[in-house]
Amino acid sequence: MILPRYRIDASPIPGAGKGLFLEETVAAGAVVVAPDAIPRVHTLSELMALPDGETLLPATVRWFEDRYTVTPEWPDECYINHSFAPSALWHLGFVFARTALPAGTEVTVDYRHLLGDGQREAFVDAASGAPIVGLSWRESLLMTTTELAQILARR
Repeated sequence: MILPRYRIDASPIPGAGKGLFLEETVAAGAVVVAPDAIPRVHTLSELMALPDGETLLPATVRWFEDRYTVTPEWPDECYINHSFAPSALWHLGFVFARTALPAGTEVTVDYRHLLGDGQREAFVDAASGAPIVGLSWRESLLMTTTELAQILARR
């Protein structure tokens, strides 16, 4: 569920299509997206064993460790685009504002936290041209926990 008012609009990120834009100012450390209605998590091998497993990969997000959620119905949260310099922080299914975000800001996160260890995104980072490769669960959790603690300490 997306907590602040928002709109879906064309993203200025090359190749991204649409993005999610804030319609109101959000304070640093505030929750932008909170998980809701997650009926099931799967291991990657369980997903790939499904008849449509390969086609579900674009709708798959690592939730924790080696467990993934699948949302083929494409809710508005799926319009959050990737950036290596994101406006928001993905942490355990929540998306937090990294800094105070004014209305009009496109909400972006670092997709390396949503992918499995070593899993490559089908596209590259638009700004750098670098591949987007999933981090290990330990590395991702350490990075996002440390950053979230720093953000909250500044509040």
